[in-house]
Amino acid sequence: MIDLHSHVIPGVDDGARTLEAAVRVLTRFAAQGVTTVVCTPHLKASAAGSAPIALVTQKLDELRQHAGRAAPALRLGWEILLDEPGIPLSRPALRLGGSPAVLVEFPRSGIPPRATHELARIRESGVVPVLAHPERYWGVSVAHVLEWRAVGAVMQVDVAPLLSEGDRGRIARLLIEQGLVHLLASDNHGDARALGPARDWLIELGATEHAELLTARNAAHVLAGESPEDVPPLQLPRGVLARFRELLLGVRRPT
Repeated sequence: MIDLHSHVIPGVDDGARTLEAAVRVLTRFAAQGVTTVVCTPHLKASAAGSAPIALVTQKLDELRQHAGRAAPALRLGWEILLDEPGIPLSRPALRLGGSPAVLVEFPRSGIPPRATHELARIRESGVVPVLAHPERYWGVSVAHVLEWRAVGAVMQVDVAPLLSEGDRGRIARLLIEQGLVHLLASDNHGDARALGPARDWLIELGATEHAELLTARNAAHVLAGESPEDVPPLQLPRGVLARFRELLLGVRRPT
């Protein structure tokens, strides 16, 4: 598995607070079969020209040393908040693990008026926008996601909202069901979120091909500068959330 969205570098954003916490996360990831983690600290597009690249690179090197060889391979990227339109994001140091892609997000306040135009602008600049957690944005619809995909954006859904009974969970599952998600990611912040339970859950549902595409193959395509494969629609049966919750939280069913 390959995780393109995580906040495990300690001391650079609201993610893992200590090296020890970050190493625990990476050890768990490795045990679940994650081979590569792209670390994506928060960064505003308006501050992209002054991104603390040297500091974050130093912190990442420290994490590598503490995690050791048993941990997944660690690459650097950023989660870039599109707080101002028209900001160039083609600088190689801003990209996901040295790929032609950047991880971007919209403000929590909602979808910007010219969101599709901004994603198209980024794509036309030669950079592939990977949109983080489309299920999170207030007012998002299937029509929005279809527009964003049509201009070349890659859709990345977070694992945790798939458990939610609220709007985020409903949208996340709807996008999976309609085959509009390219890949899943943990968006781990030094906590329990992980790709492994999502993969196991999909395999239990008989969706082995979906599991491979959503947790490994399409992420590999992104890192290699290749177009992601379409993921087929998947009908999620009722009652699947309880089992996913067990897998994610490590809770066993009563016997």
